[in-house]
Amino acid sequence: MTNSHTDKFTIADSKYSSRLLVGTGKYKNSEQTKSAIDKSGAEIVTVAIRRTNLGQKKNEPNLLDIIPPDKYTILPNTAGCYDAASAVRTCQLARELLNGHDLVKLEVLADEKTLFPDITQTLDAAKKLIDDNFKVMVYTTDDPIIAKRLEEIGCVAVMPLAAPIGSGLGIQNPYNIRTIVENASVPIIVDAGVGTASDASIAMELGCDGVLMNTAIAEAKNPTLMASAMKKAIQAGREAYLAGRMPKRAYASASSPIDGRFF
Repeated sequence: MTNSHTDKFTIADSKYSSRLLVGTGKYKNSEQTKSAIDKSGAEIVTVAIRRTNLGQKKNEPNLLDIIPPDKYTILPNTAGCYDAASAVRTCQLARELLNGHDLVKLEVLADEKTLFPDITQTLDAAKKLIDDNFKVMVYTTDDPIIAKRLEEIGCVAVMPLAAPIGSGLGIQNPYNIRTIVENASVPIIVDAGVGTASDASIAMELGCDGVLMNTAIAEAKNPTLMASAMKKAIQAGREAYLAGRMPKRAYASASSPIDGRFF
């Protein structure tokens, strides 16, 4: 029987028990943020450097008081960046603010309406960051070819979207996600589009190593309760994947065998 203590996964030489990664945006207040993150059981928490105070504004509340680095792995992200140059600068700022921290989540967006990644700019930024000794977890489309290319240039995790950021539509192309997983040698973490617990479970049943989410928890009517549901969904989906589902059949198959029946 597997459990979170034995079924760990590795990102950039660090092992994690929780396969649920969470964000910090869209909550009503800091108390709600802390409550939901605590209940999620997440060990990796992502923060938008361009929108969050991590100490650069001395007279404003510091998010690190809610998610202390001695308890969580802080994952700075480049949300709001629309070109490679600004994404690279944002990661460099994060490294300075976090005392040399080199694990980052790269996202370079193409436009404000879809928030789809700009793949050309993403590839450019990833190469520059890796050359600068950053460990890059990268947000991308669900294109298996691009996912493999990002792995090949040195990204430590590839994070294909399930659906547009904040849409809650769930996994729109499970075939592509499964193909990415089957051809990957680094962790594959679904990022964006999850809306409810069943979406997270499906991602894990497809073989993904984890799921990153923010809006699905923060915009729930009860974020703390949804965080708890997501934690359980991730665990259930992972166990189902490891167990191996029964084959799908075109016709019925009796639950009780007829061989050796008494009458």
